[in-house]
Amino acid sequence: MNSEPMVSGANASTGGKQPAFERVKAHVLAQIQGGTWREGDAIPSEDALSKSFGVSRMTVNRALRELTAEQLLVRVQGSGTFVAQQKYQATLVSLRNIADEIAARGHVHRSELHLLERATARDGLAGHFGLPVGAPLFHSIVLHLENDQPIQWEDRYVNPAVAPDYMACDFHTQTPNAYLTRVAPLQGVSFRIEACMPPPEVRDVLRMGAQEPSLVLWRRTLSMQQVASVAKMWHPASRYQFAGSF
Repeated sequence: MNSEPMVSGANASTGGKQPAFERVKAHVLAQIQGGTWREGDAIPSEDALSKSFGVSRMTVNRALRELTAEQLLVRVQGSGTFVAQQKYQATLVSLRNIADEIAARGHVHRSELHLLERATARDGLAGHFGLPVGAPLFHSIVLHLENDQPIQWEDRYVNPAVAPDYMACDFHTQTPNAYLTRVAPLQGVSFRIEACMPPPEVRDVLRMGAQEPSLVLWRRTLSMQQVASVAKMWHPASRYQFAGSF
C-alpha cells in the first residue's frame, strides 16, 4: 500500500463549511478511486488519520463507519480497515467451489496437491491478514483439472486461527474452498482479476503456450471477524473465462 499523503492540521481546519468527517471521507474515497489504495489493502489507522487531519478519532471513526455502511470499506475487529471490493465487480465472480463449477458443466474435476506446508507471514501477507510479520500461516498449492486438462493453479495462504485442521485435510478428495466454506462461515470477500504473463513454472504446469496470458484471480476472504485466507489463482486465458449476470 502506498503511504498516505500528510494533511496538515492547518489545512484540515480551514476546509470552509464542509464538516471535518466529510473531508476525511473525501480523502479516503479519492485514494480508492484513484487506485492508490486497492481492493484488500489496509488503510491507515484511525490514529494515523486523526493526526494527519488534525481531528479527533471520533471524527475519523464516523467517516470510516459511513464508508463501511456504503460498502467501500470492510472493518475487521482486531485487524484494521480494508478496501472492499468495488461494487461493479460484485457480479463477476461468486465464491464457488471450482469442483462444483466443473461438475455443473457436466465435466470431471480432479485435483493434485503440489504443496502443503507451515509458513510465516511476510510483509505483504502480514498486511493482508492483519497479522504481525512472522505470524504462522498454512500454505497450500493445488492444481485443478477439468477432464484431465489443467485449468487452475491455486496458491493459498490460510489463517490457522480460522482453520486449525487445515494441514490434516486430504485435498485430493476435497478442495480447500470446500473445506474452508464448511469450517469458516463467510463474512466478506474482496477480489481483483488481472491478465498477465505467468511465471515459467505456472505456465508449464498449466500447459500454456509461451505467449499465452493468464487470468489471475486474487481473493481474500473474511470469517469470524478476521481474515481467513488469501489466494492467488492462475487460469490459462485460452481455456477459462469469468462471467456473471445481474
